[in-house]
Amino acid sequence: MRLWVGLGNPGAKYAGNRHNIGFMALGRIAADHGFGPWRRGFQGLVSEGRLGTEKLVALKPETFMNLSGQSVGEAMRFYKLTPGDVTVFHDELDLAPGRIRLKTGGGHAGHNGLRSIHGHIGDAYHRVRLGIGHPGHKDAVAGYVLHDFARTDQDWLDDLMRGISDGAPALAAGDGARFLNAIGLRMAPPRPPTGAAREPQATPDATEPPEDTRSPLQKLADRFR
Repeated sequence: MRLWVGLGNPGAKYAGNRHNIGFMALGRIAADHGFGPWRRGFQGLVSEGRLGTEKLVALKPETFMNLSGQSVGEAMRFYKLTPGDVTVFHDELDLAPGRIRLKTGGGHAGHNGLRSIHGHIGDAYHRVRLGIGHPGHKDAVAGYVLHDFARTDQDWLDDLMRGISDGAPALAAGDGARFLNAIGLRMAPPRPPTGAAREPQATPDATEPPEDTRSPLQKLADRFR
């Protein structure tokens, strides 16, 4: 069994915030892969399902971001899991919008949700870092993360969510490279090679010209007529 956690703040007021991209990703996975209905538990919302052979518990803490670790720690103890069984989806200021990275262990880089989780279960859990970009100055960070994604972000955000959902079974199986590849295919779909010679395509009603049965001498004579 694995515990997947999406970070965010509860309530409609925050639903579209950049800080809530972890909620968005986990919600998309649960919806696309037929997880059970969300129910209250562990100071958050919980949904259970399967990805391939792996049983998963999806958790969206409702403690507000700064206290996320309380919810995660409670769920982990209930299911008798280790930090290595936990994967956290969260927003990442240090990655450009739409970029994604996987990480295990390490510091929290000032992210209050991760800081809280560190305090409750340590740092040896897995992370899916979802890039939202940086506003350019540290004093603008709070307003930036607690603001909704812009309209111009919607296309790449939807592609990212689709890719995360596509690759979720691979991530559950421990294949991070295949998970990232699934996202890459959504974010930058393969294009046909440019400059390659194309085979002529016949139209549905095209017919081949009749065979020329003239002799070489006749062909030469016809050219001077």
